[in-house]
Amino acid sequence: MKYLQTPYLFVGIGLLLLIPLLAMQFTTAVNWSASDFVIMGALLLATGLLLRVANGLQSSKTFKTAIMAAVILLFLLIWGELAVGLFGSPWAGN
Repeated sequence: MKYLQTPYLFVGIGLLLLIPLLAMQFTTAVNWSASDFVIMGALLLATGLLLRVANGLQSSKTFKTAIMAAVILLFLLIWGELAVGLFGSPWAGN
């Protein structure tokens, strides 16, 4: 999978982080600090690298798909917790 190569991963993360940066220029609904960008960048990088590792496994396609789905689900749960506090942890967002 060519799109999981490291240069594409970094470019993709940069492009995704441009979305809230641009939104902050046009609306007050998006209010990210520098730490928000760092945390989201790290979360996206970790997710991308885990997907890359899962793709490289010498296992059945079903197992790879299950691992990738688990990584994506974990990403979404962490993102949801940091954004709005799905579970009410100390790291919960507003």
